[in-house]
Amino acid sequence: MREVVINNTHENLLEIRDINTYYGNSHVLQGCSLTVGKECVAVLGRNGMGKTTLLRSIIGLTPPRNGTIRWKDQEISGKLPYSIANMGIGYVPQGRRLYPSLSVEEHLTLHHRKIEETNSWTPERIFQFFPELADRRKISGTQLSGGEQQMLAISRALITNPSIILLDEPSEGLSPVNIDRVIKICHELLKENISILLVEQNIHIAEVLAKRISIILSGKTIYESDTADFLKNTDLRHKYLGV
Repeated sequence: MREVVINNTHENLLEIRDINTYYGNSHVLQGCSLTVGKECVAVLGRNGMGKTTLLRSIIGLTPPRNGTIRWKDQEISGKLPYSIANMGIGYVPQGRRLYPSLSVEEHLTLHHRKIEETNSWTPERIFQFFPELADRRKISGTQLSGGEQQMLAISRALITNPSIILLDEPSEGLSPVNIDRVIKICHELLKENISILLVEQNIHIAEVLAKRISIILSGKTIYESDTADFLKNTDLRHKYLGV
């Protein structure tokens, strides 16, 4: 195992350094660090290692007790989740977490953050990007198929016009066809200069999307490398991921 070296280039948008996050007395993140630039970075690790807690720490749902989280050179640790979202950080939670009482269209209207930029994300642009949702705009979000629900969860983050999306286990419970659809969507978002911090159990998704890999073990960042280097190291993959 090599020492983790955090990328310090000027291109970093998100920089996390040595954060420690707790649930009550349970010390979940124990010195987690990583950076994300204009790219997709995948966070890998077995279940229970702290990957979801990392995303919740960034968005402010479970703030770290110490360490730093900087977004575009501004400290955001300790800010409220809505303030962090308004700074351009979108969040797609594990399990989608849609509202049963809201239609597809109402999900988008409620979360729309208007910005004065060309090609900003509006409900109508979302429906052009996700035509499968346009046909079901009046239906409750929880009545959609699993694949459609994931599209809506991603749309709900996009409608805030983020510069980065935190994407937690997007392939969970999806068919191979819908997983391919998620991969295609992520490729399109990267073309739109939207960065992605991806938490995923499916190593294939990380392989085709991520520029870099970060591995978390027991709440600590223990390895970081280019994706290609990681995939060549079969011993490392088996040791930390069991694949």
